[in-house]
Amino acid sequence: MTHILCIETSSTMCSVCITQNDKVIACKELNNGYSHAENLHVFIEDVLKETNLTVKQISAVAVSKGPGSYTGLRIGVSSAKGLCYALQIPLISIDTLQSMAYRVNSEFRIPNSELLYCPMLDARRMEVYCAVYDKNLEAIIPVNALVLDETTVDVFNLNKPVCFFGDGMTKAKALLQNKGHTLFAEDVFPSSLSMAALAFKKFTAKQFEDVAYFEPFYLKEFFTTAKKL
Repeated sequence: MTHILCIETSSTMCSVCITQNDKVIACKELNNGYSHAENLHVFIEDVLKETNLTVKQISAVAVSKGPGSYTGLRIGVSSAKGLCYALQIPLISIDTLQSMAYRVNSEFRIPNSELLYCPMLDARRMEVYCAVYDKNLEAIIPVNALVLDETTVDVFNLNKPVCFFGDGMTKAKALLQNKGHTLFAEDVFPSSLSMAALAFKKFTAKQFEDVAYFEPFYLKEFFTTAKKL
């Protein structure tokens, strides 16, 4: 039996679950701002207790690799790498946006075989991290950082219906809702719950990351502003 610990910290959602093969058997998550440093290890302990598993019974750790919050990604990836190194188990990375698309595709079951899926994560100001996937989770538009305006949203004119979701959708909605073939799914956030099947698929295919060298997919460089003296 394969047990995978899945960690999602790429957004305001701190989410942890344990899977048995491709099924979730315990989950703890909280969407309460960027509280990952305080909650992540507590949540890991909670799901282990709930499943009566010890950390040594975990077969692999899967982590949401981004794009997303710099700080959130660093916390999640650092924790995942630390566990994998200490336990000598594989590290699996899951594309954050693809995972969101998988959730909407599998759970919402919108009856349209041509429907495309566009997860959007808030990247501050009028920018979003986004991509477009088909029903097989193949990328029609690869992951990118898009500054939203009347012109740039024309990239979504794909002659097929597109479902938009994620916390970045809110600021894009006004630009998109008057265009044809658009749907909007509310309250969709990155979650470890949507990582289960993708993580197990990678585990069985032995698609593992190098624990020593793996880094989050930040997509953009991190900039900080120095305090004025």
